Amino acid sequence: MDNQDHDKENQNDPLKMDPEQRDRIIVRTSMVGVAANVMLAVLKAVIGVAVHSIAITMDAVNNLSDAMSSVITIIGTKLASKAPDRKHPLGHGRAEYLTAAVISLLVLYAGITSLTESVKKILHPDVPSYTAVSLSIIAAAVVVKVVLGLYVRRKGNAVRSDSLVNSGADALLDAVISVSTLAAAAVYLCFHIRLEAWLGALIALVIIKAGIDMLRSTISQILGERADSTLSKTIKKIVASFDEVNGAYDLLLDNYGPDKIIGSIHIEVPDYLTACQIDELTRHIQDKVYRESGVIIATVGVYAFNTQDKEIVEMREHVREIVMRHEHVIQMHGFYVNKEEKSMRLDVIVDFTDPDAVAKYKHIQEDIQSDYPQYQVHVTLDYNVSD
Repeated sequence: MDNQDHDKENQNDPLKMDPEQRDRIIVRTSMVGVAANVMLAVLKAVIGVAVHSIAITMDAVNNLSDAMSSVITIIGTKLASKAPDRKHPLGHGRAEYLTAAVISLLVLYAGITSLTESVKKILHPDVPSYTAVSLSIIAAAVVVKVVLGLYVRRKGNAVRSDSLVNSGADALLDAVISVSTLAAAAVYLCFHIRLEAWLGALIALVIIKAGIDMLRSTISQILGERADSTLSKTIKKIVASFDEVNGAYDLLLDNYGPDKIIGSIHIEVPDYLTACQIDELTRHIQDKVYRESGVIIATVGVYAFNTQDKEIVEMREHVREIVMRHEHVIQMHGFYVNKEEKSMRLDVIVDFTDPDAVAKYKHIQEDIQSDYPQYQVHVTLDYNVSD
């Protein structure tokens, strides 16, 4: 691959993209969202008041909250791009998650406000007076919102910005809301049945649900989610591609922002490798993983793999049979035997579906100890943190 192709690939991969380039894309996309939403909010507010339609007025309020969301996205991006300091040595990237949470709360607030106003109009209804001009503007707003929503969501996915993705999804939801408003107008004009207030309440409930879903997703990310399956499998495949590596295990990835992931991993290597060889190997692994995935592997732990003694090789397979016959056990790794010290150690991964992983771990250790009473058996219980 030549340098031009490599640069093009990096532009399409947020993990390899220049952080300043990513920030520019987010800010530019958010500015487009601010301009479009402010324009739509003003137009809909004027129309809603003029034709006495609570549904159109609430739609305008929702557009205004979208504009605020874009402003908050810009602020969050600027905060997240601050250089690392002594108190935050790994940067401020997680500020973007807080931004996404604030946007979710804004959407939720807009929904609750809309529901309150709609209920008031249900109790004290106004008579709407739709015009061809007002309905034409609402129809045009639908097109604008669909185009804006698809554009913002696409940019958000491209740069792994949850704030942009949330804003794009909200814009598409607005388009559906505007279509519903047009449908209510059509019902009134054809049958003189006033549905605006009821539609406003329905719209408010949809907005509230969207806000709750966004907030739940953002909180889950702040708490710490399981590593992306494709990414974790890619990293393990890269690590296992080295001839000296017998297996890659215990991959743990910590997210310090959408464009900064730091992790650790264990590798299983033959017991005849020297410290110098292992040092060189781990450096090559860290370099290759970063170049091909953008992930920083800060720590590479090492499991020694017995290769010189056929009896130990047979013991490994027998112990594996003992371990894997237990339900909910996913994997055994890190097996090593020291004959002189009469010690045996291994790691076992038990799935989260096991009702009592600790008890399972004890049973496994007892079963192995029963077959090898002459050895001190050390079993470490690992958790299924990555695919």
